[in-house]
Amino acid sequence: MTNNILSRLDWLSLIIYFLLIIFGITNIYSTTLSEVTVSLFELNSPAGKQFWIFIFSLIFLPIILFINSSFFDHLSLIFYILSILSLLGLFVFGQKISGATSWYLIGNFSLQPSEFAKITTALLVASNLSSIQFDIKKMPSISKIFLIIGIPTVLVIFQPDAGSALVFSSLFFVLLREGMDMKTLYFGIGLISIFILTLIFDPLILTIAFFIIMIMIYRIILNYYPKTKKSPFIIVLGISILFSFSVDYIFNSVFEQRHRDRFNVILGLENDTQGIGYNINQSKIAIGSGGFSGKGFLNGTQTKGGFVPEQHTDYIFSTVGEEWGFLGSSGLIILFTILILRIIYRAEKHMLPFPRVFSYCFASMLFIHFFINIGMTLGLVPTVGIPLPFISYGGTNLMAFSLMLFIYLNLDANRLH
Repeated sequence: MTNNILSRLDWLSLIIYFLLIIFGITNIYSTTLSEVTVSLFELNSPAGKQFWIFIFSLIFLPIILFINSSFFDHLSLIFYILSILSLLGLFVFGQKISGATSWYLIGNFSLQPSEFAKITTALLVASNLSSIQFDIKKMPSISKIFLIIGIPTVLVIFQPDAGSALVFSSLFFVLLREGMDMKTLYFGIGLISIFILTLIFDPLILTIAFFIIMIMIYRIILNYYPKTKKSPFIIVLGISILFSFSVDYIFNSVFEQRHRDRFNVILGLENDTQGIGYNINQSKIAIGSGGFSGKGFLNGTQTKGGFVPEQHTDYIFSTVGEEWGFLGSSGLIILFTILILRIIYRAEKHMLPFPRVFSYCFASMLFIHFFINIGMTLGLVPTVGIPLPFISYGGTNLMAFSLMLFIYLNLDANRLH
């Protein structure tokens, strides 16, 4: 049985995982190196903690690989309930770190339950989507999935942790893959676009623009389909106008000041390189200074000078850009791209829905972390506190994504042929 599992194992994904971990610990070591740091394996140093958490995570690899695959499906609801309880417990026993009550402190270690909730939510989504009774075209079924994703999303928003909430929302991509109406995606993209446009332009100007655009679209369609009804266009126009006038309330009442400031900096509404825009500005300087081949390991002047706050966590990619240059940054992006595409490719080979859906959930979460984190360091998206999996310092995140990868490897190795 051991030989069968090993022969069917997705070795490419596992090798990429090890390469990312090694590269991550190397950059954490460089970013946090000080005169008192003697060894990479010191438990008191960030790199040392990351290393030993990686070793601890590896203990679960053989255990998970040889568990019957149905175990994850059958116990998904129990795992999910436990994770929800752990999120609720934060409001009583949690500790506030960096403005969010997202952590349990256990001795010298901190634990972020939202990271494990990502796994359990993915498992329960996969379990429900693979159920015989589930019909993604029917409202009761899709409402159930929205509820499963929505509960942890709301709980982390109240911590507040906008980054984790964004990661949970990535699971809606999986629903689209499984047959949910594409109109839902277009609707979501439309609302996001209106939200951003309303922050830049006056809602009254947008209302006039919406009205003109909708008339133009209706007249064009009418030329090809004379029996087209006006009512859908009126409904879309009404929703667009109402939402645009509600954006101001959402932006000022739901978002925190730090999030509002970051949106304003990204959209060019504020130019604050010393205040809220300091991190992004210093990150771009560090990445740009690396040039084509980088300054070399341990030779990053921005990194050694401590100019980029949170550089070993959310802004670790700025260290990669400075010390390893365009070549190292591109290599890291290529590795992540290969890993994500590999998971999707292998997911499509599954005959059963549960392993396919979970693989897609894993790929979606991995992608959103990868895309948002690197986008933050380049100043392309607002800073929302999302680490780069396997690279950024953070024991809970490392362990959670390691467990997700191990579960994926189990399901992939045991797929029906």
